[in-house]
Amino acid sequence: MAQGKLLYAQSGGVTAVINATASAVIQTARARKVKVLAARNGILGALAEDLIDTSRESMASIRALAHTPGGAFGSCRFKLKSLEADRGRYERLLDVLRAHDVRYFLYNGGNDSADTALKVSRLAAEFDYPLACIGVPKTVDNDLAVTDCCPGFGSAAKFTAVSVREAALDVAAMAETSTKVFVYEAMGRHAGWLAAAAGLAGEGRDDAPHLILFPERPYDEAGFLAKVQATVDRVGYCVVVASEGIQTADGRFVADAGGGKDSFGHTQLGGVASFLAGRVKDALGLKVHWTLPDYLQRSARHLASKTDLDQAQAVGRKAVEYALKGMNAVMPVIVRTSDTPYRWKIEPAPLEKVANHEKKMPAGFIRRDGHGITPAARRYLEPLVRGEAPPPYGRDGLPRYVSLKNVPVRRKLPPFEG
Repeated sequence: MAQGKLLYAQSGGVTAVINATASAVIQTARARKVKVLAARNGILGALAEDLIDTSRESMASIRALAHTPGGAFGSCRFKLKSLEADRGRYERLLDVLRAHDVRYFLYNGGNDSADTALKVSRLAAEFDYPLACIGVPKTVDNDLAVTDCCPGFGSAAKFTAVSVREAALDVAAMAETSTKVFVYEAMGRHAGWLAAAAGLAGEGRDDAPHLILFPERPYDEAGFLAKVQATVDRVGYCVVVASEGIQTADGRFVADAGGGKDSFGHTQLGGVASFLAGRVKDALGLKVHWTLPDYLQRSARHLASKTDLDQAQAVGRKAVEYALKGMNAVMPVIVRTSDTPYRWKIEPAPLEKVANHEKKMPAGFIRRDGHGITPAARRYLEPLVRGEAPPPYGRDGLPRYVSLKNVPVRRKLPPFEG
């Protein structure tokens, strides 16, 4: 493949370490004398020809991305439809790639992003345009198929487990005269990986969290309330972790926020903790506190997992290496080779096996009573949250994060009205 430019874009909800992947991509490409452009706000920036010249950033700034949360170039929740239904947009994207001599396209996201990268690779082949399309994994939900885990999940899992353990100590201290029940809401639409990570906070029967509600199990209110009361009677208090995606037996989201659907077709969720807290208060008469950490789960770079950081950088490096080798329609995925000691490696996987497939919690990871994790789940989860990778701190006591200049590339095409 002729040497050209590399276009990198971020998609969907960002993570504490997605910029670490971006940093690895840019550093690896620079070492091989390949210029990297970034699309502002993901695929929307590519369509609008709103591109950023990363060569205008200093190496110090690019390195500092590795400890900076958020999405340095902007992300978006926007899904291209099929090649037939969105033909105009795909052809516009190809026009932009041609105009800027982009021969390598790296899309850093989840299932839908893998699907987009796959479709772009097929369109490029149809038009005989030499283009290597690489999907780069990222998601705090840990629901990508094939890969053992997803960069971004380990740090969110660490934040969740630490937060639940610390909050539980607070509740235990106050339970005699104040709060009896604490409800923590974890992200997870269809897969309860983050809720499961909360289970790392305790080991014994009476350790918090006492109840975990998974989207893989139907929500039974009567059974839930009975277990809360039994736990309070036995332990003195009860800590509940609930996935935002829990559903009733008839498939209705308990936390449907009534905000319609986004461009990915996802129902807006939020508020399951407040709902459960209200039911506990009304039905059991107990004092309840609840929390919705929401974006905090995926932005908490100060509490990132070292394992997660290492993996986020590794998939970025491999993505560039695969592209420069001429590999196409693949994703660098994490392969676990050993639990004890924990070892892993990166291998390429066809995007066809990743795109639009969802990895849910294995049945063997959920305790038989449906409200906790098994030893198998603990063996899987523990290595992913190990190690600390704190950002540098300034004299003001706050992390020193970087803000890029994000210098735009001169446009060469007419504005897109699609």
